[in-house]
Amino acid sequence: MRRSRLIAACQAAVVMGGALMLQGCVAGAVVGGTAAVVGGAAKAGGAVVGAGFDAVTTSDEETRARREREQREYEREQRRCEQRQRQGKSC
Repeated sequence: MRRSRLIAACQAAVVMGGALMLQGCVAGAVVGGTAAVVGGAAKAGGAVVGAGFDAVTTSDEETRARREREQREYEREQRRCEQRQRQGKSC
């Protein structure tokens, strides 16, 4: 009986993972979300599925903010490197 539950949970995880990948989500996040669903297979419920889905969806605003933050960090590092080079040090 337990084996059939595990098989059913794995099948559900594969189906959900495939559906999430078709939505253009990041593959690593899909794996993480699917693992969360499989890990909670014994207690599978709406909360587990919902948490897995939230973990793999990122809004455009979040993506834009992350890219802007990374760009600022890159520019800051470039300025530090230039300053060190002016002082005769390596980056």
